Amino acid sequence: MKDFKLEIANIISSQVSDLSLDEIVSLIEVPPNKDMGDYAFPCFKLAKIFRKAPNLIAQELCDKIEKTDYIQKIEVAGAYINFFIDKSSLAKSVLTEVLNKKDDYGKTNVGEGKTVIVEFSSPNIAKPFHIGHIRSTVIGNALYKVYKALGFNTVRINHLGDYGTQFGKLIVAFKRWGDEEEVKKAPIKTLLKLYVKFHEEAENEPSLDEEARMWFKKLEEGDKEATELWQWFRDVSLQEFNKVYDMLGIEFDSYAGESFYSDKMPRVINIMKEKGIIKESKGAQIVDLEEYNMPPALITKSDGSTLYLTRDIAAAIYRKETYDFYKNIYVVGSQQILHFNQWIKVVELMGFDWAKDCVHVPFGMVSLEEGTMSTRKGRVVFLEDVLNKAVEKTKEIIMEKNPNLENIDEVAKQIGIGAVVFQELSNNRIKDYTFSWDRTLNFDGETGPYVQYTHTRTCSVLRKANEEISSDVDFSVLTDDDSVNVIKEIGNFPKVVKDVIKNNEPHIIARYVVDLAQAFNKFYHDNVILVDDEKTKKARLALVEATRQTIKNALSLLGVEAPERM
Repeated sequence: MKDFKLEIANIISSQVSDLSLDEIVSLIEVPPNKDMGDYAFPCFKLAKIFRKAPNLIAQELCDKIEKTDYIQKIEVAGAYINFFIDKSSLAKSVLTEVLNKKDDYGKTNVGEGKTVIVEFSSPNIAKPFHIGHIRSTVIGNALYKVYKALGFNTVRINHLGDYGTQFGKLIVAFKRWGDEEEVKKAPIKTLLKLYVKFHEEAENEPSLDEEARMWFKKLEEGDKEATELWQWFRDVSLQEFNKVYDMLGIEFDSYAGESFYSDKMPRVINIMKEKGIIKESKGAQIVDLEEYNMPPALITKSDGSTLYLTRDIAAAIYRKETYDFYKNIYVVGSQQILHFNQWIKVVELMGFDWAKDCVHVPFGMVSLEEGTMSTRKGRVVFLEDVLNKAVEKTKEIIMEKNPNLENIDEVAKQIGIGAVVFQELSNNRIKDYTFSWDRTLNFDGETGPYVQYTHTRTCSVLRKANEEISSDVDFSVLTDDDSVNVIKEIGNFPKVVKDVIKNNEPHIIARYVVDLAQAFNKFYHDNVILVDDEKTKKARLALVEATRQTIKNALSLLGVEAPERM
């Protein structure tokens, strides 16, 4: 696809030797009003170079620049040179690219030879996979898909919370009040009840906390009974988690959780001692971070047991040595910002210059309408229940509107789960929000189902046409405003995909694909596509197919399916 911005920069560069091509590209803007052209070059920066008023420079440059076959006209507006792209050239460049690349449209190889690790989801073993986990899960999955589409070797890691004092609590609770058969029937819900009961009983019997610490110490030391119970809790929890991952179509390359790094702690602590950055404080070992305006990083407790900060450091070292990552990305809630700042600083102090390549991608928290979620109090909304309810509601709507639809169950799943995922990704990730059933299951407005419906609309047109779609068409047919608006949106897609990784913000794609759907629906509403005139029909069908393909590709990067009928 022709990069019109770069082409214009080359034209300007031939007349302005004092600025580099990259500088010129960075200066070129997209005007706020289409009447001002497709691209604009401001001449303010040239005033010092040419010692003239910017408007005079703009006029002189405009007079020197020769129009090419892809530039319709060039105009001066004050200090700006406005470029109008030939609409037929634009349509040909964009649509040919999409129709040729198909599922690969939007993909590039900018990340070739570089490995990116994305750690996401990471639920705690034996605890509910609740609605709060959806953010890390779907944001991380979208980032994985985007980095992969850009040519990076991308590794998905589910860093399970499968270690720590909570396992001591769970072992105590199970040994006192547990029933093996109940755990087998409903693992997470039963283990959650035991966990809640432990905290209730511990308020009246504080010695339970000490007993729990003792069992976790046994686990760290490899005690047979503790290890067998821990392994069982882990296995049954993963079976439950995988039900949700299957519904979301998400897979992982590694489930190496906190426990995987338990034998790697001594080496980490030895490196800190060698570097002279660790010291004792009240029996515990810490790294003092006062000069970096942070509280001390606690490395080991007074009883010698490690913390998850230490395990995160061990994990980062392991990943660098195993994968030699270009970026090591952590999709973890914003309440952990200090934690990440601390351990990444410790890794830097240990002498590892790759600490800067460890990137925390925080996101806002989810609360319930009745208050903050609390595992200890058993106040949670299970993610599996949310997804199942979304599918059920979708099926009810389909049965009302299109009861004869084939594969109703499959389509209901695509739309219902797509609605939940799309809502999660449609806003800036850092915003906190309150979970609401009504909002989650509302399919009106700028939602996933709206975009999916637009995709089915393109499929319906193409089925009715029943013609082979080709880029061998008369592109001059597609120069009206409605067509050009759709084509410009389609042409923006590769840039949008690249923009995601600048700040690891997948919501950019969600907002983009809504804009594309809206532009296409206006085109569809105002233009008859299956007209008698073959030249017009073929060109418009090429536009419909390019729209279908781009919507499908965009939704795929978000982890949302694109049904052909609904």
